Amino acid sequence: MIVRHLFLRLLTGATMAIVLSGCSEGEAVEARPILPKPEIGAQMLRPQTVTLTAELPGRTSAHLVSEVRPRVGGIVRSMNFEEGSDVKAGDILYELDSAPFEAAYRNAEAALQRADGAIPGAQSRLDRYRNLTARNAVSQQDLDNAQTALLQAQADVAAATAALETARINLEYTKIRAPIDGRIDASSVTPGALVTADQAAPLATIRQLDLINVDVVQSSSSLLRLRREIAAGRIRTNGDFVSVELLLEDGSRYPYPGKLKFSESSVSPTTGTLTIRAIFPNNDGLLMPGMYVRAIVEEGFRENSFLLPQRAVSRNPRGEAVAKFVGADNRIEERVLVVERNLGNNWLVDEGVANGDRLVIDGLQRAQNGQEVVVTAVRLDEQTGEVVAANESAQRLSDDTGITRLSSDASRIATR
Repeated sequence: MIVRHLFLRLLTGATMAIVLSGCSEGEAVEARPILPKPEIGAQMLRPQTVTLTAELPGRTSAHLVSEVRPRVGGIVRSMNFEEGSDVKAGDILYELDSAPFEAAYRNAEAALQRADGAIPGAQSRLDRYRNLTARNAVSQQDLDNAQTALLQAQADVAAATAALETARINLEYTKIRAPIDGRIDASSVTPGALVTADQAAPLATIRQLDLINVDVVQSSSSLLRLRREIAAGRIRTNGDFVSVELLLEDGSRYPYPGKLKFSESSVSPTTGTLTIRAIFPNNDGLLMPGMYVRAIVEEGFRENSFLLPQRAVSRNPRGEAVAKFVGADNRIEERVLVVERNLGNNWLVDEGVANGDRLVIDGLQRAQNGQEVVVTAVRLDEQTGEVVAANESAQRLSDDTGITRLSSDASRIATR
């Protein structure tokens, strides 16, 4: 009886252990969580026509610059402008002491009158000698001398006339006039100063500011690349009209567009660059000569191109540009891209993408290669750079292939 009792107790304990063990395994199976598929935001890529631009450094300069210098020497009698004011072409800026030049002008007038007075006598003598020569009363030599005297008198008149014109010009030069319209800087002389003809130091400088030149530099290598792509037909241009925009020193954009005027025909052997000049209107006077600016020069248009947000592109250990895409089975795949250049906050990609590809731009850290994900159609706002839902309620309406259908409205969603 004792042995049988012990056997029953052992059997009961074993049964309980088996039951408890089964319960524990069942509870463990039920307690093991099923991880949900990570949610990511993907943007569908479409080819588009892209405007290619180059941002080049440069300096502003006045469209016209004129250094005012005296053409004759003398004492400055008056200064007829306010420094820093706008002047018109032909305005009298300085007046020199004109007394010596007036005397020279009167002397030239007297010389011309004297020369004019000799012509009638020479002409009368020649006429008389012609009549006498016809009757053989005077020799042919006397006639030739009379004709030479008349020609000499006429030459004296011409020389006196030229001298009078020179005296008149020098007298006019005592009034120093503005050669161009523009704004005049500070004067280097004051009334009473002695100036000399064509002196090295200018009296003042006038700059025309209604138009501003912007000289920028471009590397010869980038110019060669651009010309090769145009020749290959990958880039088309607008012909001779090239639009140029301007970024000021404070980062703001100049409100008026400019146009390309010319580019130099040679490359600097020291820097490997060539200078390009653009012209901008400056009616409000915002631009001043000598400012550092950055010009955005339109190079041309490229069709059927893909722009990828920079936030979606990274680099692998080999330095190659890579991005994550959502395949047809809603699994993440990583591709190597061929990136040409950056345009704003985007990369211009040559290879590695196709029409209709879904690029992961939100939840990149949750998207592992080969992992199945839940896709929400999103896009990036061009102005704010924030992730924006591609439909109003951000509700996922996927078809059999997992591609999200998009509604016409858009609303913002929080960046994950």
